[in-house]
Amino acid sequence: MIEDLSQAAQVRTASVVELASELIRRPSRAGIDAYGPVLGVLENWLAARDLPHRRLHDAAGALVGLLVEIPGGRPGPWWTLDACVDTAPYGDEAAWSFSPACGDIMDGWLCGRGAADSKLAAAMFCHIAADLAPCAADLAGGLAVLLDVDEHTGGFDGARAYLTDRVAARPAGVMIGYPGLDEIVVGGRGLWRAAITVHAPSGHSGSGQTVVSAISRAARLVHLLDTAALPDVDVGSGFPLPPKLSVTAFHGGQGFSAICDRVDINVDVRTTLVFDAHDAETLIRKAVAELDAELPVAVPTDVTSVATWPPFRLAEDEQPAAALLGAAAEAGLTVRPKTAGPSNIGNLLAGEGIAATAGFGVPYEGLHGIDERAHLAELPAVYAVYHRAVLGLLGG
Repeated sequence: MIEDLSQAAQVRTASVVELASELIRRPSRAGIDAYGPVLGVLENWLAARDLPHRRLHDAAGALVGLLVEIPGGRPGPWWTLDACVDTAPYGDEAAWSFSPACGDIMDGWLCGRGAADSKLAAAMFCHIAADLAPCAADLAGGLAVLLDVDEHTGGFDGARAYLTDRVAARPAGVMIGYPGLDEIVVGGRGLWRAAITVHAPSGHSGSGQTVVSAISRAARLVHLLDTAALPDVDVGSGFPLPPKLSVTAFHGGQGFSAICDRVDINVDVRTTLVFDAHDAETLIRKAVAELDAELPVAVPTDVTSVATWPPFRLAEDEQPAAALLGAAAEAGLTVRPKTAGPSNIGNLLAGEGIAATAGFGVPYEGLHGIDERAHLAELPAVYAVYHRAVLGLLGG
């Protein structure tokens, strides 16, 4: 199968891996390392090939990414390839069988943090831009390559800077270079997150007066949330996953003798096309009202919404999903569309009305864990698929 792919993709593989290795050797753990060194590697590579690019900054002026822009010679929509170059932390480095920042090739695997998510994809997308730049005059619309950081913090400041950039062309769609050869993510559950503060009178545990603590009240609320009725999958909507509610944090109290007067709870609700953010908030506030009626106190329970992302799902004939699935089929790959349970940057884009795919790349192991590595034998196939998909979208 790989032998039948374009010779150009085969030739490009060594150069892609070389750049990816250099990126892995520049630690870029989100919230830990400075992003300048890893973005500097990309800047130097792009500048050496005269590829038009510029820096992206957040509202505070911090460097949060690079944007490569290849305008076509004919009118048409812009499309974006996106790969983050910040990473998860290393965890227990002593548990790794190689250095997390080695960037070495071992038995056909590219090793190190970011090999899978997503420095190999960043290197691949840079090369695709370099391939297309000489023939840009024959293309319609344009290609942007977003090389962003601050994704693994959950802040997505690189992507946000791109979306709010007044100069950048608004993309019709984005293809995100997460790894995994068998699936293309064409949808994902959304989310609605809230911080809940449960109150109660303070007191002394040895007092003769019985006081219901905030911990007891919060525990009751957790039970109400855990047993709340959520709808099943709605077949008619075409969305294959049900909503999900999780209590993800519970903080309060200290010592032994003090009756806790405040507990803070975090709640994460994954939403769907038939159970949206409004439904999630309604359910949470109903449980809170039940708690306050059952165990009343002077200060009512407070609910603060902290994040909302919409669910999304592309049909297989919608772009850019159609282009990527079609290119994979033409390359002889069996790839299935998938709606993801976890939310991803595609949800952020969906909130901006921008279609997105994610999750097509090389096979991998250890993503966000120990001994992260990416398998390289399939890289020519993946490269050829993205190359073909982009050319199709740009009318090339």
